[in-house]
Amino acid sequence: MKLASLDQHRGYAQDHYSEVKQDRETAPMEESEASGHHVIREPLWNKGLSFTPEQRIAKNLTGLLPHAMESLETQCARAMKMIQSRQTNVDKYLYLSTVKGQNVDLFYRLLMDNIRELMPLVYTPTIGDVCLQYSTLYTRPEALYISIKQRKSIRTMLRNWPGPEPEICVVTDGSRILGLGDLGVNGVGISIGKLALYTAAAGIHPAKTLPIVLDTGTNNESNLRDPFYLGLRQKRVPIDVQQDFMDEFMDAVKDVYPNMVVQFEDFDSEKAFNYLDRYRHNYRAFNDDIQGTGAVVLAGYINAVNLSGVPLAEQRLVFMGAGSAGVGVAKQLVEYYTRRGLSEKEARDKFYLVDTKGLVTMDRGDRLAEHKKYFARTDNAGHQFRTLEEVIEYVKPSALVGLAATFGIFTESIIRALKASVDAGGLGRRPILFPLSNPLTKAECTFEQAVQWTDGSVVFASGSPFSSFTLKIGGEAGDITYHPNQGNNVYVFPGLGLGAILAKATRITDEMVYTSAAALAGSLNAEEVHMGLIYPKIDRVRDASITVAREVMKAARRDGVSELPESLWVEWEEWGDVALTNYIKRRVYNPTSFEASARL
Repeated sequence: MKLASLDQHRGYAQDHYSEVKQDRETAPMEESEASGHHVIREPLWNKGLSFTPEQRIAKNLTGLLPHAMESLETQCARAMKMIQSRQTNVDKYLYLSTVKGQNVDLFYRLLMDNIRELMPLVYTPTIGDVCLQYSTLYTRPEALYISIKQRKSIRTMLRNWPGPEPEICVVTDGSRILGLGDLGVNGVGISIGKLALYTAAAGIHPAKTLPIVLDTGTNNESNLRDPFYLGLRQKRVPIDVQQDFMDEFMDAVKDVYPNMVVQFEDFDSEKAFNYLDRYRHNYRAFNDDIQGTGAVVLAGYINAVNLSGVPLAEQRLVFMGAGSAGVGVAKQLVEYYTRRGLSEKEARDKFYLVDTKGLVTMDRGDRLAEHKKYFARTDNAGHQFRTLEEVIEYVKPSALVGLAATFGIFTESIIRALKASVDAGGLGRRPILFPLSNPLTKAECTFEQAVQWTDGSVVFASGSPFSSFTLKIGGEAGDITYHPNQGNNVYVFPGLGLGAILAKATRITDEMVYTSAAALAGSLNAEEVHMGLIYPKIDRVRDASITVAREVMKAARRDGVSELPESLWVEWEEWGDVALTNYIKRRVYNPTSFEASARL
């Protein structure tokens, strides 16, 4: 399609929802043809009490709904009242799941307007508890469940997914869910929750998202003993068989949905790195645990360095955790330093990775996993540092990053030692502390502890949400309230995915990932900067996602992987970022905008 003017570009954008409807031509019934109970039982069509009197008559809905007609806002207020009446977060999650299963517009309007309160219910930390209980809580299918026992039917299963061709899928095999380990098919809750955030944070149409779990068995004995477990009741098949199955899956995806972006999620570390390296150059694929986590932490780190008072040249970083997330984050930060003039070796030498056996060194005596070797130290002169305390004393770092999924591992003595090492460099310097593990039960320390043990000097970001904390000072100084930062991947992966989709990127490049971090770092407004934040407020995650998507699209073009017509890029360059931003905004789903109001 060739578009010669900005007006035509805008018309093309506004046709997005029409494309969604047209793609449903193979469905048993078209939305325009549906009436009566068919309408109110289809969550993508149902508008609940927002149907007008004329629509109720035209669609044979009279008598099927109460007399009252309500706006989405009123329906959201009722839903929030119901959520607040629930006693546990899992109960609140289940209520939200029921809403989504009945009225998609209402669910996403509710989530978008109350993202600070509801995101922890839809995703971390609540999703960890949901995944642990998924087989018991199960009431209806919400994903594709692809078993290795049916590997010859992968294409059929993909085609069984209803609706238009998906633009993005999140796929897991449940082998390393958050910090909870192997949950098998129960890990599908992660795919479902992640895609809800793609829609809420970046506006990817919910009809074009596809959650998938690959079932190759589970090594979790609790699952295997659970009479309600929904997955294969067997140990995971050998790793080479899993690899062959993954090859077949990726080939089937490329065949059935050639334009779909594939996000890998929560595979155990060895598979995560292997699959990313294996598929990234020939498929539209990325790994959020490695690349998304790396990008969001990099964005926070860029801003944290500015607040810390420690020059880049003097920064030294200790990582507690050397799995896929830890190594992925560290590699993103290495790239940051190389772009600022350091050689790769000089940049890599700033990082000290620690696992359960201590500092990762080449001469430690154990068999290092392949992904750890890049950061394994060779300058330890034969000495092995077995504990985090020993490493802190040896390195005297300016920053401590936690991706160890071990609650409380950042003790008071460790955090005070971090502060002391930074204080030794001079007045006004602040330690950087990022306890990033999810869920809350795996957090390396709390925000309150970090503030108290650094006397309020910490530059802090966590993986799970914490509340603001007021430090009681007393006297004329008064009390001081500190605001935490949450280094949540939701700031990056929705915009990265949206940018890849809208750019029609043939693959997701390192430049696109790095650009997503740089864009996020620069997206804070004046108020957020004044508050000393290093990430935008979560209420502005949609604004941040639009910025990230715009810059990712431009990076795709720079790397030559965008299949958009060059005429589009030429005209966008003429009009500037405003034109490209408006193009993105017109393409995204919003329950109160063109897409929703055009229905019926």
